[in-house]
Amino acid sequence: MTGLYDDAEPPRAGVPAHAPLAERMRPRGFDEVVGQDHLLGAGAPLRRAIAEGKLGSTVLVGPPGTGKTTIARILADAVDAVFVPFSAVLSGVKELREVCRTAAERLRRGRRTLLFVDEIHRFNKAQQDAFLPFVERGDVILVGATTENPSFALNAALLSRVTVHVLRPIGRDDLVAVLERALADPERGLGEDGIEAEPDALEGLAQQAGGDARRALTGLEHAVAGLRATEKRLTRTRVEEALQKRVLLHDRRGDSHFDLLSAFHKSLRSSAADAALYWMCRALEAGEDPLVLVRRMVAMAAEDVGLADPQALTLALQALEAVRFLGLPEGRLAMGMACVYLAAAPKSNAVYRALGACDEAIRDEPAARVPPQLRNAPTAWMKQQGAGEGFEYAHDFAEGVPGMDCLPQELAGRGFYRPGERGFERRVAERLAEIDAARGRAQGPAEA
Repeated sequence: MTGLYDDAEPPRAGVPAHAPLAERMRPRGFDEVVGQDHLLGAGAPLRRAIAEGKLGSTVLVGPPGTGKTTIARILADAVDAVFVPFSAVLSGVKELREVCRTAAERLRRGRRTLLFVDEIHRFNKAQQDAFLPFVERGDVILVGATTENPSFALNAALLSRVTVHVLRPIGRDDLVAVLERALADPERGLGEDGIEAEPDALEGLAQQAGGDARRALTGLEHAVAGLRATEKRLTRTRVEEALQKRVLLHDRRGDSHFDLLSAFHKSLRSSAADAALYWMCRALEAGEDPLVLVRRMVAMAAEDVGLADPQALTLALQALEAVRFLGLPEGRLAMGMACVYLAAAPKSNAVYRALGACDEAIRDEPAARVPPQLRNAPTAWMKQQGAGEGFEYAHDFAEGVPGMDCLPQELAGRGFYRPGERGFERRVAERLAEIDAARGRAQGPAEA
């Protein structure tokens, strides 16, 4: 299988032999596409829409080199539509209307048109209105491509008439498979050259590509071109020479992988912002999946910052979403923001310790019964058995805090959460103290 990448021109059969390797190796059908199984795999949305004859106007969102143009071309072939590329950079509304009028005439002759608009976000929101009548009437199947957030880049009227599909950066293992296929393919690739590649050479190319198959194939082509006539083996050194950049590799399943992650997490926990940034960048440079690092930040925000700064978890999750949406290198900025914020945030593991204390209590009293006042009482018989007896409704009390105990009798008086004195958790501690005092004052429901 090959990878996915984008270009201003559509893929086509009979690509000249002198064309760049990335152009020659474009996928020609769904079975050659890698990295986007969530859209094109068996039963996935786009494959299902084609199978059911319901392919409608679509916007493909994703980083460069993930296959927006290629997928659009394959979709056109799958529904037997004429593929018409249209660049928002090179053409305007006048040309767009002319293309759509031609498409309407073609439709009357029984042939559909897939209008592919590259960089659709380049049209301003008023210009995008030009699409609306043609999309509404079904004169064209509009497929737009953008690297921008569609909720910002497209106006509401157009966005409501299309389906948005998000493409993901191509994983490193898939990129290696793309490169191996290019080396082996004698027709479209480099198979006739008889080049063998060391595994870490291909890993290095895939790492430097950052999820972009076009960059990976271009790097491979340059690296092979740099070999001497007698050389038939591509090494890591040759890759570094071709890329003009050192390739830092590490075993994602070995000690160096876990050592880098450990150094990153412990630097965050130790409030060492510079060190945390360094270890994050070092891991990225060595080819670590950015999602692995962001997931570590999300875990750290909950475990080590906790309620000392509740905003930390929100920012870490926002970084996760940004990386999923943007990929690298753009997503690196969101990672850096989250990294510095988490390192600088006040730290507390009080919630972490409270959960451990709860686990210990459950082991001590595994069969502790729910107190009668907290039991569900949907029937008269259950009420006769005492379910719900003594329940106090919080809003019936002047301070909104009833006096009843909510722990099992076996654990009465046993506490679990002990807030610290750092950051926002100090305010949590004050509020919990207020609640304890109010519970002691609760003598019964307040009078209406």
